[in-house]
Amino acid sequence: MDLSVVDLSPVPDDGTARDAYANTVETARQAERLGYSRFWVAEHHGMADTIAGTTPEVLLGHLAGKTDSIRLGSGAVLLNHYSPFKVAEQFGALDALAPGRMDVGLGRANGSPAADRALGTERRVQNPDADHEEKIEAVVTHLYDDYPAEHPYSDLTLPRSDQATPEPWVLGSSPSSAAIAGELGLPYCFAAFIRPQLATRSFETYREQFQPSRLAGGVDEPEGIVAVNAICAETDADAARLRAVAEATYKRMQRGEIGTRPSIDAAIDELGGVPDPTPETLDADEWPRAISGSPETLAGLFEQLTERVGVDEVMIQHIAPDHDDALRSHELLADGVGLTPR
Repeated sequence: MDLSVVDLSPVPDDGTARDAYANTVETARQAERLGYSRFWVAEHHGMADTIAGTTPEVLLGHLAGKTDSIRLGSGAVLLNHYSPFKVAEQFGALDALAPGRMDVGLGRANGSPAADRALGTERRVQNPDADHEEKIEAVVTHLYDDYPAEHPYSDLTLPRSDQATPEPWVLGSSPSSAAIAGELGLPYCFAAFIRPQLATRSFETYREQFQPSRLAGGVDEPEGIVAVNAICAETDADAARLRAVAEATYKRMQRGEIGTRPSIDAAIDELGGVPDPTPETLDADEWPRAISGSPETLAGLFEQLTERVGVDEVMIQHIAPDHDDALRSHELLADGVGLTPR
């Protein structure tokens, strides 16, 4: 099994974005040493007090100079905000900075009304799925310089290296995004920390709709990653205590408190106690929004969840207020799954 990381660049208590980015760099370098396959960074808007991950294309340029071999990518670029050509230009430049190591994770999401207005984003599109599919196809076609000679864009060129072109991925949390990935013949990453109840159905849709790609950057067989919220500690009980932050954060989101993150103690108080440890074996229809455990427990849970959706790569997202806890979690997970250090 392969493991990867998606990092939100959380702002430490009493810290700034500078501290958040320094922690992201340290996390990426650790992931590379431990044998993780990919390190992706996220795009969120209007929550800069707690999440500094707003511009993956900027942060990836910095990470390119701080790492040597791990694949780097966006989890995701929110394509509904941007021009496909501009996204392709950015990742062509990033490929020149980290040749043969760049993943282009393409997704979509609306933020707050104020953030969307500030980004110049149309919140109501007549056919959002068709619009998203068209934009993904345009990014890939620009990246691979694959417009026919008679097309108005055929003379456009991108900065790039002389090695492998950035790999496109469709990211999503619903069957509609899975269908788009399948129809285009592109790899698919499902965000199970958003809508875990749709994970199995989405991967089924992906495979049902999959067609060997007509795009230069596509694949001939389905290829997928499942992204989960998971935190690891030496024991199941210790890990459950850390997971309290994710559980309380989600409850706050349900109340409309977006972008706030409690401490561990505050989260436990809000929940009325430490959450029960995640069981070592999940029921067939059970997929928690967040999971926790010792290295052995999580390795077993990853095997169960990847078998359900037919993939062999797990991408780790977590909500851990303490940077050292996050680093220790990644270290324990690498050991539990048996990654080979670089």
